[in-house]
Amino acid sequence: MTEEKQKVVIIGGGITGLASAFYLQKTIQEHKLPIEIQLIEASHRLGGKMQTAHRDGYTIERGPDSFLARKTSIIRLAKEVGMDDQLIPNSTGKSYVLVNEKLHSMPGGSIMGIPTEIGPFLTTGLFSVPGKLRAAADFILPRSESGKDQSLGEFFRRRLGNEVVENLIEPLLSGIYAGDIDQLSLMSTFPQFYEVEQKYRSLIMGMKRSSPTQPKKPETKEKTKGAFLTFKSGLQSFAEAIEAKLDPKSILKGHRVDKITKVQQKYEIYLNNGETIKADCIIAATPHKVTQMMFSTYSFFDPFKSVPSTSVATVALAFPKEAIKKDIDGTGFVVSRNSDYSITACTWTHKKWAHSTPEGKVLLRCYVGRAGDETIVDLSDDQIIKIVLDDLKKTMDITMNPDFALVSRWKNSMPQYTVGHKQRLTGILEQVKAELPGVFLAGSSYGGVGIPDCIDQGEAAVQNVLDYLKVNNISKEAVY
Repeated sequence: MTEEKQKVVIIGGGITGLASAFYLQKTIQEHKLPIEIQLIEASHRLGGKMQTAHRDGYTIERGPDSFLARKTSIIRLAKEVGMDDQLIPNSTGKSYVLVNEKLHSMPGGSIMGIPTEIGPFLTTGLFSVPGKLRAAADFILPRSESGKDQSLGEFFRRRLGNEVVENLIEPLLSGIYAGDIDQLSLMSTFPQFYEVEQKYRSLIMGMKRSSPTQPKKPETKEKTKGAFLTFKSGLQSFAEAIEAKLDPKSILKGHRVDKITKVQQKYEIYLNNGETIKADCIIAATPHKVTQMMFSTYSFFDPFKSVPSTSVATVALAFPKEAIKKDIDGTGFVVSRNSDYSITACTWTHKKWAHSTPEGKVLLRCYVGRAGDETIVDLSDDQIIKIVLDDLKKTMDITMNPDFALVSRWKNSMPQYTVGHKQRLTGILEQVKAELPGVFLAGSSYGGVGIPDCIDQGEAAVQNVLDYLKVNNISKEAVY
C-alpha cells in the first residue's frame, strides 16, 4: 500500500526558495512524509542576488556581501549544508560619512546614527552647533503617538532634527533599503527605534540604556571581531551548497510561472512553455510584482502593483596598491544625499574583507542608484565606471585606471516598505488565507530584506505548509 503524495511547489529560487526547499525536504525525509517538492526558478541558476565573481585572484560579490552575525538562522543553515567552516568576520576599522566634500569619522558611540555618547557627538564636525542643540531636544520631547506608523524621516526629524538626519542617519539607513527615508515605514524597517522611544521617551537615553555594555578588556594585539559575516568562498558558494543537498529531480530551472488558478482543492500552475503543474500547496518566494502577475486573476493582490522597487548597481574596481596615493585609514564611507556625488557608498573591500583581494592589490566596491535617483543604472558600463571614478578622485588620489571594473545591475530589486506596509500586507495575507488556502508568501518583498530574514521567512513558510497539509489532509485514499 502506498499513499498518494501531496505536492508542494516552491516558486522562486533565491535564498528564500532555497531555504524553503531545503527545510521541507529535510522534514519529509526525517518523518517519511508523503509529500513531493517542486522548486521552480525562471532563470538558469539558483541563489538570486547571491552572485560571486572570481577573477585574477579576487573574490567579488555582485550583490550582498555579508550579513549580520547576530542573525543566526543563516549560521544554522550553513552548518546544515557543511559551510560553517567557510564563515569569516569582517575586519573592523573606521567608517566615514562624506558631507560637504569632506570625510568625517563616524561619531563614536553612535548606533545606526543615533548618538549614545555625548563627547564624540559634541566634537564631530558633521553638525553645526545649532544642529547639535536641536538634537538635544530629544531629551525633552514627548513620545510618538502609540501604534501609529510613520516614515523614518518623520520620526527621526522630530526627535533629532534635520541636520542629524541628513548628515548621518539618512546615509546609513537609506543605504540598507536604497530608499527614501521620508517614504519608508518605521514599523516595517526599524520598529526597535519606536519601541525604545515608547519605553524610555528619549531615543538617545533609550539607545544608551538598551544597548549591551561591553566590559573593558586589557589591551591585546587581538583585533575586535566585526558585526558581519560572509563566506570565504563567496555567497554564491552558499547557494550552491544548499542546491547540492536538494534532489536534482525536484528542481526546475529556466521556467517562468505565467499564471496560477485554484481548481477545487488544488492549484494549477501554468508555465511559459505551455506545461501545467498541479499543486496542493504553494510557497511564492517571488518579488511582490511577480507574485501579483502570477495571481493576476485575484484582485486582492493588486495593491502590490503600487509598491515601488528601486534599481541599484554595484561597481567593483580593482587596482594595484600603488594606484591609491592618498590612502585612508578605514573600511569605507557612506555619502550624504545633499552631497554632489552619484555614488551612495564605497567599501574598501580589501580592508574589510582581506580574503577578497590578492596581496599588493586594492578592491573598491561602490554603489549607485537609490529612490528618486535611478537613471544612472541604465547607463553603459563605461559611463557608470567613469562617473564612479570621478567621484572617487574627489576623496582619494587615484593615479591609474583600474586593472578591471565589474558593473552589476539590479533592476527593480530593492522592495520599498513604504508607510502602511504592514497593514497592506496583513490585508492581502488575510484574503489569501480565506480564498487561496495553502498559498504562502515569503521573501524580501514581505518581511525583511536581509539574507537571514529571508531564511527565517522560508522556514516559517515550510511550517505553514506542514500545518496546512496536516489539518487539511484532504481524505487521501490509499493507492494500491
